[in-house]
Amino acid sequence: MPAIPDADARGASTVVIERLGSKGDGQVRIDGTWISVPRTLPGEEVRIAFDGDQARLLEIVTPSPDRMIPVCPHFDRCGSCSLQHLSDGPYRNFKQSLVINALKSRGLEPHVEDTWVTPPGTRRRMSLAARRTKAGVQLGFHSRRSHDIVDISTCPVASPEITRKLSALKELAAPLAPLKGEMVLKVSAMPNGLDLHVTNTATFAAPHDVMMAGAKALAAGFLRVSIGDDVPLQQATPEIQVGKAFLRPAPGGFLQASPEAEAFMASLVRQHLKFALEVADLFSGCGTFSLRLAEESRVHAAEGDAAAIEALEASARAAPGLKPVTAEVRDLFRNPVPAVTLSRFQGIVLNPPRHGATKQVSEIAHSGVRRVAYVSCDPGTLARDLRVLVDAGYRIMLVQPVDQFLWSSHVETVVLLELGGAA
Repeated sequence: MPAIPDADARGASTVVIERLGSKGDGQVRIDGTWISVPRTLPGEEVRIAFDGDQARLLEIVTPSPDRMIPVCPHFDRCGSCSLQHLSDGPYRNFKQSLVINALKSRGLEPHVEDTWVTPPGTRRRMSLAARRTKAGVQLGFHSRRSHDIVDISTCPVASPEITRKLSALKELAAPLAPLKGEMVLKVSAMPNGLDLHVTNTATFAAPHDVMMAGAKALAAGFLRVSIGDDVPLQQATPEIQVGKAFLRPAPGGFLQASPEAEAFMASLVRQHLKFALEVADLFSGCGTFSLRLAEESRVHAAEGDAAAIEALEASARAAPGLKPVTAEVRDLFRNPVPAVTLSRFQGIVLNPPRHGATKQVSEIAHSGVRRVAYVSCDPGTLARDLRVLVDAGYRIMLVQPVDQFLWSSHVETVVLLELGGAA
């Protein structure tokens, strides 16, 4: 629709929001171009002004019946959440639509299940930014479309164990945070305590400052503290239970953001592959799928991160009652496991990073492996890769959206496929 000039504010317009874009912003078409208006909803009449090619919300004239009050006091400024103002049903539908639309763009129209949503306060892995300013240390997340840091005092998405330590983290950051750029603090809530990995500390931070910061973090109750490449300080080893195994991730190692989401996705994968005698786990990480699958199947894991493979192997060796687990450090983007090697397996699970697994999927398509479980964090690259598998004769048996990045525009998807299976 055309913009309507508004005499009450210079350069302002009154428009009606037409749709939600893929990033969770309300959008309106003006002069043939879709304009994003953050924190608005379809059907809302709003007043906006333009900052360059971006729209700034001035006022919500007529709110949507789907609008709700955001639960976080930082929502208006923080860029991490984009959809706290959207009520539950439409929110779930939006996440589902991201998957449906991506698949349709590749000519795929399977049934897509309702979105499974992780509860608030359960995200166990957070990456916080810190910077030193004249007013003190800022600790939090980036504001929208900016490198500015929003100083946070709470986060309804995060595990309470993490939010209770925000003031301690800010105190820890004080002697280490840079004046330019930003320090990164990765905090993981384990069942037995908090794990902290700090990178990009200030170049002027003296070794004594680093040592004292680590000691203070231990005194504040952190289980393990690793700063840069220094040897971690710890009072116990962080660990999580994965089926029968206990996994001890490396400092800063990747974990699924939510333990509830991880368990749900693993249950789908495990059920799909339970009759496979041998399973290949590609992009295995530290073994959150491998260790569970090994309770029924022999597993071979491949992953480019050597520390993750080391953690997986150690966990498998120590766990009672598992089938044999082998593992290799392998760059699956440059050196995918070839089809002839994959052909000996009865099942494959792959969980690649956001840009997908073009070369590896091509090998899977020619492998003849009967069952495949694809876990994806990006609907677009998932759809691209599924098109290859479907063209090779695989049938999509289940598409399950999983929302473990609550109130963001991101969605995980578990897709189960079978070669020659029923549509």
